[in-house]
Amino acid sequence: MKNTDVIPALVAGTQSTFPQSERPIGPGNKSRDDTLVWNWCKTSFRRSAIALSALFLLTSPAHAEDARIVSVGGSTTEIVYALGAESELVGVDSTSLYPKAASEFPDVGYVRQLSAEGLLSLRPTLILAGAEAGPEAALTQTEAAGVRIVKLDEGYTPGEVAEHIETVGAALGREEKAAEVADIFLADVKAVLAEVAKVKTHPRVLFMLQAGRGPMLVSGKHTAASAMIELAGGVNAVSEFSGYKPFSPEAATLAAPDVILMTNETVEALGGADAVFSQAALAPTPAAQNGNLVSMDALYLAGFGPRLAHAIHDLAEKLHPEHEFTALPARPWTEAE
Repeated sequence: MKNTDVIPALVAGTQSTFPQSERPIGPGNKSRDDTLVWNWCKTSFRRSAIALSALFLLTSPAHAEDARIVSVGGSTTEIVYALGAESELVGVDSTSLYPKAASEFPDVGYVRQLSAEGLLSLRPTLILAGAEAGPEAALTQTEAAGVRIVKLDEGYTPGEVAEHIETVGAALGREEKAAEVADIFLADVKAVLAEVAKVKTHPRVLFMLQAGRGPMLVSGKHTAASAMIELAGGVNAVSEFSGYKPFSPEAATLAAPDVILMTNETVEALGGADAVFSQAALAPTPAAQNGNLVSMDALYLAGFGPRLAHAIHDLAEKLHPEHEFTALPARPWTEAE
């Protein structure tokens, strides 16, 4: 597995990289406001195309009374629930961890290690797959057996999340609901980014990840973690490389992070905050000296699904404790059980 594949290995519905032209908007990007407006405009034009394609989608087997849908990817499953289509699910992958109710469905396996036999055993009429779903051979075999597959494109911007919502909505014949959810989602993103724009500091953040029994990794540019750091008003402390690379004690010390960011799973695997700060390479850093360790649920932090606006808000609060952020309204997809 490439280093850039690590976050998708822990969370669902995420992608490892994004093109330079699609860098996430945030306080470090002077064109943030223009970019957000452009995303709103793109959404309006995109809906026209989706409305036309829906005429064809409505005749697909996925819209029959016996629709049987398998969702592969955590954020993809979150979108299905946000659109109120969970009753059509017959299976999910092992990384579909939110809402908790998703765990009650049959598990088709790990998102990157699917098998045609496992997918077909559930007799699906439609498979909704995140960009990380694979291997491609399994999907090809499943499609050859007559199962329609809708695969989402990769991307780490709010606009692309809105596109995912509307793509899933079109596949499910729920275009109006998808448009409603996307509008609310983008409004929440706009609100939280306006708050982030007011912060006075931009801490250097080092994201560290323990992937199973593998080596400790740190995030460079063009990752879900880097995108979230920027969206929340921070600065990625590592900019010398893209993707994820093994932890280098010397490099970590030189990065001099103000904050160390980890998933809850990584902190637990390392033995808690004290164990993290006691590492020789981290002890002299400003983050360790000031006890600044931030941890969040992996899927929530890097899933880039419909809960993104709230995840940005929560991370921003942790990175900027001096700023009082206005709370976002609770949404059905952020309160699901």
